[in-house]
Amino acid sequence: MNQESRETCDKQPIESLSRLLKSLLIYAARLTRKQLKAQMKQTERDGGRRFGKIEGERLEALKKAQKQKQEWLSKGHGEYREISSEKDFFGEVKDSKNVVCHFYKNSTFRCKILDKHLAILAKKHVETKFIKLNVEKAPFLTERLRIKVIPTLALLLDGKTKDYVVGFTDLGNTDEFPTEMLEWRLGCAGVINYSGNLMEPPTVTQRSGSKFTKVEKKTIRGRGYDSDSDSGDD
Repeated sequence: MNQESRETCDKQPIESLSRLLKSLLIYAARLTRKQLKAQMKQTERDGGRRFGKIEGERLEALKKAQKQKQEWLSKGHGEYREISSEKDFFGEVKDSKNVVCHFYKNSTFRCKILDKHLAILAKKHVETKFIKLNVEKAPFLTERLRIKVIPTLALLLDGKTKDYVVGFTDLGNTDEFPTEMLEWRLGCAGVINYSGNLMEPPTVTQRSGSKFTKVEKKTIRGRGYDSDSDSGDD
C-alpha cells in the first residue's frame, strides 16, 4: 500500500468519528430542547394549578367575608341606632361580639358631638355594633355599669364591658377632636378592627381660629351623673 492509500485509510475513521460526534451533538441539542419544552409546559401547568388554587382560596375568602358582613348587617351593624330601653340593651349585646354603646342625655351638648362621629364609624366598621341609650330610660343599667359622666361610651366584647370612654379626656380634651381620634381610641380597646398604628394616636392640631374647650364637669340636676357639656341645655 502506497503512502497516499495509507493516508486515505487513516482519514476515514477520523471523519466517521467526527460525523458520529456531530450527530450526537445534534441529537443532544434536540433532546435538550425537547426536555426544556416539556419542562416549560409542566411549569405552566403547575403554575396554572397554583394560580387556580390561589384564586380559589381568594374567592372562598371573599365569599366568607361577604357572608360574615351580611350576618353583621342582619344584626343591626353598619348603622348607628338608638335603642329604647335597657331590656333592649341586653339583647343587642348578646347578639354581637363587638358593641359600642353611647350613654347619652338629650340636654348634654357633647353627646351630639359624639353622635356625629359614631355615625361615621358605624358605617366604616361593620364588624362592630354602634348603639346609643338614654340614661334617663336606663337607671338600673347606668347604676350597674357605674356610669357617672355623660357622655360615656361603654365598649363591650363578648357581652362583657371591657373599657369606657368617659367624656372627651381620651380624645384630646377638646370638642373638635377628629373622627380618627375616636377610631384610634376604640381600636386601643380592641372593639373595632383598627388598621393604623395603635402606638401613635392621630395628631390633634389646633387650626387657626379654632378653640379647644377644656372638659369641665358639672352635676345634672336631679341625677347623680356629671355632664361633660358646658351647659345642661341645648
